[in-house]
Amino acid sequence: MWGLLLALAAFAPAVGPALGAPRNSVLGLAQPGTTKVPGSTPALHSSPAQPPAETANGTSEQHVRIRVIKKKKVIMKKRKKLTLTRPTPLVTAGPLVTPTPAGTLDPAEKQETGCPPLGLESLRVSDSRLEASSSQSFGLGPHRGRLNIQSGLEDGDLYDGAWCAEEQDADPWFQVFPANSDPETPVLNLLPEPQVARFIRLLPQTWLQGGAPCLRAEILACPVSDPNDLFLEAPASGSSDPLDFQHHNYKAMRKLMKQVQEQCPNITRIYSIGKSYQGLKLYVMEMSDKPGEHELGEPEVRYVAGMHGNEALGRELLLLLMQFLCHEFLRGNPRVTRLLSEMRIHLLPSMNPDGYEIAYHRGSELVGWAEGRWNNQSIDLNHNFADLNTPLWEAQDDGKVPHIVPNHHLPLPTYYTLPNATVAPETRAVIKWMKRIPFVLSANLHGGELVVSYPFDMTRTPWAARELTPTPDDAVFRWLSTVYAGSNLAMQDTSRRPCHSQDFSVHGNIINGADWHTVPGSMNDFSYLHTNCFEVTVELSCDKFPHENELPQEWENNKDALLTYLEQVRMGIAGVVRDKDTELGIADAVIAVDGINHDVTTAWGGDYWRLLTPGDYMVTASAEGYHSVTRNCRVTFEEGPFPCNFVLTKTPKQRLRELLAAGAKVPPDLRRRLERLRGQKD
Repeated sequence: MWGLLLALAAFAPAVGPALGAPRNSVLGLAQPGTTKVPGSTPALHSSPAQPPAETANGTSEQHVRIRVIKKKKVIMKKRKKLTLTRPTPLVTAGPLVTPTPAGTLDPAEKQETGCPPLGLESLRVSDSRLEASSSQSFGLGPHRGRLNIQSGLEDGDLYDGAWCAEEQDADPWFQVFPANSDPETPVLNLLPEPQVARFIRLLPQTWLQGGAPCLRAEILACPVSDPNDLFLEAPASGSSDPLDFQHHNYKAMRKLMKQVQEQCPNITRIYSIGKSYQGLKLYVMEMSDKPGEHELGEPEVRYVAGMHGNEALGRELLLLLMQFLCHEFLRGNPRVTRLLSEMRIHLLPSMNPDGYEIAYHRGSELVGWAEGRWNNQSIDLNHNFADLNTPLWEAQDDGKVPHIVPNHHLPLPTYYTLPNATVAPETRAVIKWMKRIPFVLSANLHGGELVVSYPFDMTRTPWAARELTPTPDDAVFRWLSTVYAGSNLAMQDTSRRPCHSQDFSVHGNIINGADWHTVPGSMNDFSYLHTNCFEVTVELSCDKFPHENELPQEWENNKDALLTYLEQVRMGIAGVVRDKDTELGIADAVIAVDGINHDVTTAWGGDYWRLLTPGDYMVTASAEGYHSVTRNCRVTFEEGPFPCNFVLTKTPKQRLRELLAAGAKVPPDLRRRLERLRGQKD
């Protein structure tokens, strides 16, 4: 039987009118002795009805009372209690440490607590366990009082980003501790001594003048045995895989990748694609039966994580994935062995290492929603790729596609290549990487939601906030997205509630990116329009930076999805385009599918891969100096890819050019054919 050793959730006041910006706080109940957090001795009581004093760094000096109620049931006139479980769990609190005011934290010092989060942010604590004295509306109810919860996209949405009490509520719940006026910076508060309680109630004492008490919180907790509990708590979830479940900073990440490479030297290779703005290398782990070599007919696939530095789960999942592939390959796992023998897998765990280091030093619960998101130049890397959508759509409107303007491999705009262009070094490095390797399939891993979004990410109507904007390959992208979402345990949990304001489960946990919110310059759109690569975005978790104790379950949530998604590179057709005379592969040949206004090209060996859903397709292969060839290619529901090879014959003009260039005489048959062609023109 288990209760919960709780670390308290945080209260934070709202600024301005009743629906002011909510504040983040974290109330922690650490284990005894865990007091290494900067700060001075806190005041446990405050003078009631005194407005908070504003400090020079923008924080509010608020002293609020913390009360832990130990009874199973507390009756208050005309008010409901805020409970965390039903029946309410056993709660224990550890020593109190005063939070450092916002802006005074030493970034080199990582704050840690002895107890992990109970799960307000990650939704392990259900809505039914959260109550309050009053709420301004359903969208501002106690179920919205979760750390880092986000409001709807537009003003007036049903859901807002905090719990807010009614303005006339003279004694709102949520017993409090110091908070601040910064809407993004969480504040950590720990109880002074271990406490045992059935539930925790937070009671605000003061808030900013002209505002209302609003809350976003997380509760840190450790389980303790409760011999009086009649209900047996389910055992903690986790993973049986022998992997390194912890957060890794830059130094630790390099060390782990090296360990994997040393353990599996025959299937791994570590390389760097460039450096961040601060000079940290962007390391990639390549995994294949022949690392470092592109094998003819073998597709290249990639995962990219850490584009937003504070979205840490993707980084750890890729580090776990490389460990898992190595471990299972050594064990002879047939699924893993086949993956590594049929494709080259490239894993970039940290595209934005500068941002991650900032988030890492703040810690899981204190990093907030945005700190560390951007690179060190304050550039959002997912808005930093070249906008190729606009020139394509303008050319389509003018009837120039595909005869004058291609529908694929669009060139970089001139402004984007200028020396003073606002292009991050991390973005430039990834673009060069895309051009160097013929990637076929990719996913970039993000956090803060549970959904898979697919291109286009940018709305076709200028300045539209959201609009359904599918690609010509919409069926393929919907399939790829559904495969990941359908294999992800968290996304398939029908009992879970939405992370923030949208319920993506009604559409299978997938969405067209532009129909969610427009993102000009996204990596998804750029990959599709500038290369052969089909790419989606996977939002992995409601919590951008889960606590370390949550990593085993997050790995189990995503393990099968990560493997199954890679296997989708077998979907569609693949083959080699060869020269009839030399039997050599033809590079940059164009593969066009009737009815789909988006082509792909062959790699330098003449091999290609075209992702397609099941059906019959008329496919044309063409190359400069060759006669085009069209053939039927069938894709069935059986596992592929299905071979669709082409042999092209040079045109007479091309043969003549090559002969003249070599100084050879023109053969009689070629001379006669050229004369007939001239006669036809006359």
